[in-house]
Amino acid sequence: MGAPPVPRAAAQGHAGRVRTDVVRAFVARAVATRPRGTGFHHDDHVLPLTEPLARLLGREPGTPVTVRVPRPDVPPVVIRTWAGEPEILRAVRAVLPNVPECLLEGDGFALHSHVEGTSLAELSGPGEPVDGTLLTELAELLAAIVQVRVAALPPLPPSWPGNHTDSQGFLRALAHQADRQVRRPNWRRYGGLFTALGVPEDALQRFAERVPSMTRRPYGLFHGDLHRGSVVVPAAGAPPLHCLGWELAGYGDPLHDLAVHLVRMRYPDHQWPEATGAWESAVRRVRPAAVAGLHKDLRHYIAFEHAQSLYADVIRAARSLEDAFGQERLDEATAAVHAALGRATEPLRLGRVPERGEIERILFRRGVSAGARRPGAVGPARRGIAWLPDRRVPEHPAFSHSAVADALFLEGAAPAERVFKGAAHLSTVIQVPGASFPVVVRREATVVLRRERSFLSEHAVLAAIERSGAPVAAPRVLALGESHATDPGHRYGGDRFAVHTYEAGRDLGRRPEHPVHGLRPHEADRLVDQLAALAGIDYTPVDPVAGRPGFHGWLSDQLVALVAGLPRKSQQLARFLGLPDAPRLREILARHQVTDRAPALLHGDLNPWNLVRRDDDLALTLIDWELALVGDPLYELVRHMHLTPTRPEIRDRMFRRWERLLPARFTRNWQQDWRVYRWIEIVRSAYVDLDRLVTGTSLDAPNVRRAVESYAMTLAAATASLGLSSRRRTAPALPRTLAWPTRPGGAA
Repeated sequence: MGAPPVPRAAAQGHAGRVRTDVVRAFVARAVATRPRGTGFHHDDHVLPLTEPLARLLGREPGTPVTVRVPRPDVPPVVIRTWAGEPEILRAVRAVLPNVPECLLEGDGFALHSHVEGTSLAELSGPGEPVDGTLLTELAELLAAIVQVRVAALPPLPPSWPGNHTDSQGFLRALAHQADRQVRRPNWRRYGGLFTALGVPEDALQRFAERVPSMTRRPYGLFHGDLHRGSVVVPAAGAPPLHCLGWELAGYGDPLHDLAVHLVRMRYPDHQWPEATGAWESAVRRVRPAAVAGLHKDLRHYIAFEHAQSLYADVIRAARSLEDAFGQERLDEATAAVHAALGRATEPLRLGRVPERGEIERILFRRGVSAGARRPGAVGPARRGIAWLPDRRVPEHPAFSHSAVADALFLEGAAPAERVFKGAAHLSTVIQVPGASFPVVVRREATVVLRRERSFLSEHAVLAAIERSGAPVAAPRVLALGESHATDPGHRYGGDRFAVHTYEAGRDLGRRPEHPVHGLRPHEADRLVDQLAALAGIDYTPVDPVAGRPGFHGWLSDQLVALVAGLPRKSQQLARFLGLPDAPRLREILARHQVTDRAPALLHGDLNPWNLVRRDDDLALTLIDWELALVGDPLYELVRHMHLTPTRPEIRDRMFRRWERLLPARFTRNWQQDWRVYRWIEIVRSAYVDLDRLVTGTSLDAPNVRRAVESYAMTLAAATASLGLSSRRRTAPALPRTLAWPTRPGGAA
């Protein structure tokens, strides 16, 4: 008798297991070979089909195929319109038959038909010119892609514009997708790094808000990643160019694909017009409406490409340091991040690009702390970072030198919600294992064009407050020193830091709350109480020569010196807007006199972001004392009211309480003088904020951003208070163009 028949279901199960085994064996064999191509998200392995797999796929044995294998643990750094590449290939092949065919898709791999030829990256490297014939063929390829209509493609995301000619809406959608798909998923892990580099959390959202009106163009398919590595040049006599890597394809304004191509191909500068002209000629022949407004709108898409690429470039640089940490890798990462910031600064309105030395130090801290904790990382596994103590601050009994080293080690990998960037400092909140309280590591940014001088040492001021026992809520200094300079091979200067107690509570998941919209009544009372307590502190240990009469005259001299020291461009624009030069300002300031009052220790910069709300009787903690000085207590109160939105009833409440709490030597004739100080602060802001607009300094700091966004009102108030009028009726609108510059190929 023969063998009993196998039930049909069992036979199918057996066949399925055989097929699975064949595929697994082939994929395992492919993964064991050296990749033919490598992207950030996947590796491509090329090898011939085995006989069993060829039979399953209906192909000839020995036919080369490409096995695409995703790289594990890779963060998302690109925008995807559709979830998978296979469905895109199936849709596109109906119109562009030369694209690869997806033969088989499985868990963690895909088999594609292999495209024979030579990668364009092998024929010419980045920055090298592309042969004119190839350049024309590339333009023809992009023109062919544009012709694919939406009916042939998978369904679009709900967020896509319903009007398929809305270029402005499409660019806005791209910016929102970049924020949703790239920035947000990476922010907890890498947000602290971006904050340290001066990239605010809402940079892409604000880019979307600023997208200008654009010419309407009919949508079409775009490849989304056409660079030298994704273009295959066939052998002589073979069909035209092929393009690979369709996972970033989408449907929208054709100018987007041209901008991506121009930037990622890295054409030499002189070939950009040639490549743009070739694209225009090729697309005009097949879809004339798609080239409308090309020369006006292309720069907006180029700006977006530079903006979104910043996130990918920074994350890749950070990942490279996590994989292998060393000076050579650090140099490469520093160069890449510096270049990416330079390209993205104008589109994202980042202000000034950090110096290479500052970027290197930020990446060093990131590389040491993140790389040392990553399994399989190559490099030294340190538990702390070497540092050199500043002996002016002795070792604190509650926070030893080894605890400081641990804090420095943890600093570089702190999550985004614990990293704060101010106008002059980067602050990182750390909880050191074994310590009973969190601390803040504060570092001064190297690119700080602070026009207002610092007169006292912050650590000395804080030490004096702590010694006094006065009821002033201020941080305690735990350590002062330099790090990074003690590491072998370091070429830059030391990275100075201070460690303070963290004053926003022990719940590190709760972000500090600042009175950005003004003080509540009880907060106004408690702030006045603390200012009164400051007046009772002996300031002579921190400033032995302070306390001389004539504070108003000294303050006026400082303002005149600030104006005289502004860069030429800022001074020229100030005159254009009707603000006086330094000599004329000195004459105007001399018209006013102020009563000499007893001096006291002042914070000097009580803007809302230097006040942290707390839940106890003190109500507010006063942080960031680097502008502390000794002077007229009335000036402190008036400057606070200038920097913080203050309702009239809160202002009156604070003045009454202030007059009642302080001795008469600190308050006499204040009713006559407070408006003089307010006038001086308005005038100071007109110059300082204008200079920030011109130089782009500290625009990522929230207090600076709010100031420059209301500059038109500041200018009007300053010129009116000076008894002058703007010579330019349109002048108040001019600073807007300074804060958000535009230029072809560089900005939105």
